[in-house]
Amino acid sequence: MKKLHLLSAMLLTTAISYGQCDQAVVLKSSKTEYLNGSGVVERSVDEYSTVEITKTQVFISPGSGDAMNGTIKSVSSCQWTTPYQEGKSVIKADFTNPEGGIMHATMTIEGIGGKLGFTMEVEEIPNMKIRISLVSFTEKK
Repeated sequence: MKKLHLLSAMLLTTAISYGQCDQAVVLKSSKTEYLNGSGVVERSVDEYSTVEITKTQVFISPGSGDAMNGTIKSVSSCQWTTPYQEGKSVIKADFTNPEGGIMHATMTIEGIGGKLGFTMEVEEIPNMKIRISLVSFTEKK
């Protein structure tokens, strides 16, 4: 009987975690940090930005600069023990730069101890990472 309850709890947790991963989400931030290849912050900007992620697309609207649209190529990880609070998602997407070239990005959404973050690394720019501190991470309605 205990095994049945444990199995039911595990299936429910998996369903909740997968349910979040299968949904369109909106991430909102109040700060953008630009890090070098070693992870050292080189510049920090207080700005409100929005990242919308659907099953196939990523839309990034920075507080300053041009909006970017990307096509999701894969989701290599989506493990959330507490939906929208504790866990990690890793998404790979391709973006087109203003010159028409393709840029391959890896985006990580991570929640640890209730603190949420989003990091973006672009393969073609190996000495830079972009990190935003999230103020909200919700399902898009």
